[in-house]
Formats: sequence, C-alpha cells, structure tokens
Amino acid sequence: MEKNAQRSDEITDEMWAEVSSFNKKMANDYLEAQTHLSDQSLKQYKSCLKIFFWWVKEYLDNKDCVDIKKKEFIKYLNWLTNRGLSESAIKVKKSCISAFCNYIVNYYEDEYPTFRSFVTSEMKVIQTGNVYEKKPLTSKEYDDLCLKLEEQEQWQILAWLKFSYSTGCRRAESRQLLKEVINYDPIIKTISIIDKEGNKINVESKFYKTHKIRCKGRSKVGKVRQLQFSQDAMDAIKKWLEVRGDDDCPYVFVSSDKNGYHQVSETTFNLWCTTMLSKLVGRRVHPHLLRESRATNIVVEEGRSIETAQKLLGHESSETTTKHYVIREDIEDADEAFI
Repeated sequence: MEKNAQRSDEITDEMWAEVSSFNKKMANDYLEAQTHLSDQSLKQYKSCLKIFFWWVKEYLDNKDCVDIKKKEFIKYLNWLTNRGLSESAIKVKKSCISAFCNYIVNYYEDEYPTFRSFVTSEMKVIQTGNVYEKKPLTSKEYDDLCLKLEEQEQWQILAWLKFSYSTGCRRAESRQLLKEVINYDPIIKTISIIDKEGNKINVESKFYKTHKIRCKGRSKVGKVRQLQFSQDAMDAIKKWLEVRGDDDCPYVFVSSDKNGYHQVSETTFNLWCTTMLSKLVGRRVHPHLLRESRATNIVVEEGRSIETAQKLLGHESSETTTKHYVIREDIEDADEAFI
C-alpha cells in the first residue's frame, strides 16, 4: 500500500483575517516584491506564508514575525511533520519562510537592525517516508490504457494522454495546445543512431511541432518552446476534434458549461487521472507520471540515450532528467524520440 503525501488544509479568507495585521502586511510586501516569480510559484509562496502565519496565530499568539525565534520555527517544522506531510512539501515550506526572512534582512535593515533569520540550514527536515512511490507506466501499461480509453470512446482524455505522454509536457503546457496544430505538416528527418549491436544506422524520424507554448522556467513568464509530438498523438487529437465538432473555442482540451466550451483548467487533468486513468490502470496515475514514464521508457525500454530524453523534456542537464524530471526549457530537437 502506498503512503499518501498529504496536503495542508487550505487557509480560508476567514482564517487569514484572524492573522495579525503586521504579519499580513509583511507577507503581502514580500509577495509584491517577487516580480521574478511565475504566477504558479507566486501562488505556492502565498499558500506557504498563509499556512505559516496561521500556525503563528494558533501557537505563538500572533507574534510579530520579526520576533520569532529559531526554536519556535523548529516547532513549526515538527508540526508539519506530525501532520503527515511529505518531506518535499515540508522542504518547500521551509524554503519559502527562509526566503521571506532573507527579504526582511535585506530590505528592512533600518527598521529591524537586530533581526536575523530564524531559519537556518542546520534545521534538517525529518525523513518522514510519506511519499508516493515513483513507478512509471510501462509501455505495455500505456498501450493498454490507450486501448481501454478507445474502447470507451473517451476521445478527449485519450488525445490528452497521447499528447502529454508523447511530448513529456506538464499540465500547464498541454492546456495551451491550440486546434490549429491539426493543420501543421509533419517534420521528417533522417538521423543516425547506434543500434543494440553498436552499429551506426540511418533511420527516419517523423514528428510534429506545436506552436509556441509557455513552459516552466526561471522568469515570471517562463520559457517558450515548441513541443514535439508523434503521429499517433496527432491522430488522436484529430479524432477528438472531429467528434467535438465546430465551435469557437481555440483550445484542444476543453471543459463545457451552459455557455459552451472553454479552456480546460489544470485541475481537470488531475480529475481525469483520479476518476478514469487510475481505475483503468489499477494504481495511482497523475499528470506528472506521464512525463516521468515517457523519459524512463525512452531510455530503459527503447534504449535511447539519456540526452534524447533530456532534449525532449527540455532539461538543461542530463542529471536533471535522470533524477528529477524538472523542466529547464531549451529549444533543442529530440528527433530520435520519434523513430
């Protein structure tokens, strides 16, 4: 049985209103100064600050943040641990508060000259073991999943599955896909690879490239890439749009209401995974698993180089591809992934 990495409870507006005005002001000042962060990162930082200052309200009697001591922050880390959060979730929250403290040190030196960060590198996050096991889908599991979706005529979910797996993209990237891609011509290249016997051979690589898509990156707007995807994914997209029919919404993946179709939200992809894909596979499936599975299968099952997976996913280094599957976008081709 997998151990679930739990989330913290959401801090409602009513709860946030009970936090001291001083701490709310400092948190807001800090967030407004983070102009370099993407909207998604900013949202995460805001959530972390709200959770921390709600804890300060509950356990430190709304003490001003500039008066908090190291031993009190250690109690906060222990509180997070006892709630069953994953190690990575606790590290994110610790990192956020550390950055907040550094902001006070650097920008409020005149107002609070004696303030020192109450978060230090010596404060280690306990290895809780509360994580989801990383178990990528095998090629057979992926093929079986596609077949079951086709049998059930779940054309939109099938198109999203094939596109996301083929590109190795994230949720925020797949939702940007425009219907215009079905009119794009394929890219066909002859490339040289090394076969299993060590011989150099020429093979044909056929794939498509999307329009420009904003992907995860270090700047506020991220980096712009053109994602590469297979003929199989293109066929699935065309099938979904054929079934969907004509409408004014320009996006491939959509939700609908009384006003018609509109661009799907990222959380809808999670819902598809929870209500449909996980049940069909027989174990937990989530959007990022498709990215991990694609990279793993390229290297382990197909015998391609780690550099091929690196380029497909847009990583700056192969070490990132091997360990984390975290996007660091570039615009290099990954032609070998579409042989």
